[in-house]
Amino acid sequence: MLNIVLVEPEIPNNTGNIGRLCVGTQCRLHLVHPFGFEITDKNLKRSGLDYWVHLDWHQYATVTQWINQLPDKSRVFLMSSHATKSIYEAKFQDNDWLVFGKESVGLSSEVLAQFENHLTIPMSPLIRSYNIANSVAFVVGEANRQINLK
Repeated sequence: MLNIVLVEPEIPNNTGNIGRLCVGTQCRLHLVHPFGFEITDKNLKRSGLDYWVHLDWHQYATVTQWINQLPDKSRVFLMSSHATKSIYEAKFQDNDWLVFGKESVGLSSEVLAQFENHLTIPMSPLIRSYNIANSVAFVVGEANRQINLK
């Protein structure tokens, strides 16, 4: 099972969509406060549909609280458009942590500095980034492909 981490998510539809993806791919979702929304049926229903009740998810008050419960920081992969290593160069394993930042600015330099594994999703120079739900789907798909080939 992969662990998907959203640090300070801002848009409820994206989080709901990612929750739905996690249910479908049997991933665990970790949400780090503060959020740009409240977790309510109303906020998540449109994109998360009725799948949210099946989601294995956890929330943390701070990044520090999330980091303190990590069993192995070397298995944490942070997504950044500034990284030089592609998700296709990583060697993913079961129980890895895939970390995504808030929609408006990504992960802070303080969070990035605490981990070594920074990855990017290759994209055309015509865009700055992908939607976060699409980004999570790209990375989960590649990680699951690698894990299931073993």
